[in-house]
Amino acid sequence: MDESSDYRPCAGVMLLNREGLVFIGRRIAPAADHAPAHIWQMPQGGIDEGEDPYDAALRELREETNVVTTSLLAAAPDWYRYDVPGGMVRGRNVYKGQRQKWFALRFEGEDSEIDIAHPAGGAHAEFDAWRWETLERLPELVVPFKRPVYERLIEVFRSHIERS
Repeated sequence: MDESSDYRPCAGVMLLNREGLVFIGRRIAPAADHAPAHIWQMPQGGIDEGEDPYDAALRELREETNVVTTSLLAAAPDWYRYDVPGGMVRGRNVYKGQRQKWFALRFEGEDSEIDIAHPAGGAHAEFDAWRWETLERLPELVVPFKRPVYERLIEVFRSHIERS
């Protein structure tokens, strides 16, 4: 069995506003073992079978934030993965963690476009709060097992952040 099959394929979005700040959402119902300071994350989610990773990233962004007014800044050159402590179950599949393809997008709309309470496509709400955050603070706000991926994303996407 290919080791990558042990990881759920996912796509993620680093959504940047015109000031170079990053969208983060506070997860609803965080895992009991995570401190409240570590329940923030960027939009991400599973890639459906046969779905293009970029299309999945746009779909997940829309389903979690209602945001559609974006432009592509960059795609991460590699897939990044992390292990979830204790693994995770998705349907009948058991995964060690996630294997993710990330995209940096510029948010071209107004903040009023963001609606985490009423996600698009009938999706259930993933976040109960959101804010714009500096790039450097991202790793300290996520669960510790995701921190290395976020640190790598900062390195990869830093050059694409344009400050107004």
